[in-house]
This record gives sequence, structure tokens and C-alpha cells, in this order.
Amino acid sequence: MTLRGEVMEDETMATRYLDLAMTESVRRAQKQYYGRSARIADAPGRDPLGEAEVEFIAARDSFYLGTVSETGWPYIQHRGGPRGFLRVLNPTTLAFADYRGNRQLLTTGNLSVNNRVSLFLMDYQHRERLKILGHAQVEDARSHPELVAQLADPTMRSAVERLVFIDVVSFDWNCSKFITRRYSSEEVEGYAGLLKKRIAELEAELHAATTASGFSAP
Repeated sequence: MTLRGEVMEDETMATRYLDLAMTESVRRAQKQYYGRSARIADAPGRDPLGEAEVEFIAARDSFYLGTVSETGWPYIQHRGGPRGFLRVLNPTTLAFADYRGNRQLLTTGNLSVNNRVSLFLMDYQHRERLKILGHAQVEDARSHPELVAQLADPTMRSAVERLVFIDVVSFDWNCSKFITRRYSSEEVEGYAGLLKKRIAELEAELHAATTASGFSAP
């Protein structure tokens, strides 16, 4: 990989993402604020997901999905579900079941005229985020019952209205700066469970010690 300009080389960076994101207007802004701009050379046509990205996606229980309307306005939608509900079908294809919601269908409508999408996947606990660019295709769930069975949570299959497939173009990792740590109720319960276990062990040790000595614990 080769970066032109005063930017350090990073062999793990997905260059196609930056090649698409660093437009001329972006480079002008870089030049204005930092006195230099970056250019990407020898970027591939796409960057397939690697082992680290696949593992990260499988551990997520939510993500943010960005689309653009036919009038040019961006729209951000939150999607959540069981861990791993965003499936990695192969290194360049993601898929998820889209359930019945508020019936606005803003994302679905946007994708019918512009299939470009941007995904933000957050790990607040470890202060990590993964960004993905791709092209999305929406399929009516009624036409693909076999795919619904494959992609949807068994307890919610009757609520699936659409299936969304994302052709991954590239991805990029952000640094942890300014990401505030947050924990899900499941994660809090996990940490609390360890503390409760340790408290129970200490109480048992105290009880055994006081019983052996003939004294009663207060």
C-alpha cells in the first residue's frame, strides 16, 4: 500500500475506503487545517473483510445504517438484535433480517434509488468502531422463506418483512479517542455476577473462620 503525502504507511489499512472518502473537497479541508493532504495510490477495487472484522461483526448486537434520499438528505437508522444478527455470509457480503417497524420505510425507499450504504458498528465497552461502505439490496421476505429461516431469529420470523444484503466495498477502523465507555445490561450483570460470587466466597470464609473460633460474626 502506498500513501502519497505526509501520512505514515499502514499495511493493515483498508485503502479502498480512504480512496473513496478522501475526495478533492476533503483534501482541501485537510490542506486548510493541517497544511497538507493525503492521496491514496494503488487502491484495490474492494477490500474484503478479514478475520478481525468478521469476529467484531459477530459480537455486535446493534449497528447504525446510513443511506441518502433522492433529495440528497442523509438518513441514519439504528438496527439491533441478538449478537451476530448481522451475518457475514462471505468476506464481501453481509445480510440481516429487517423486521416490521414504524412503517415509514425511509431506508428501504432510499435504497430503491441509491443503493450506497455506510455502516457504523460500535463496541463501547472496548472503545472500538468499525466503518463499512457497501451497496445494499432489499428483498421482500415473502419471496424468500428459506432465507428468512437462515437469517432471522427463530422467535421473530413472523415479523420479518425484508431481507437486506450488503455488498461490501471496503471498511475502516477508527481510533478510540473520544469514545465513551458504555455497558449493556448483560455486561453489567456479568461484572456484577463476578462480584456477587466473590462476596459469597468471602462470607463463607468468614463464617467458617468465626465458627471455628467460637465467635459469632456481627
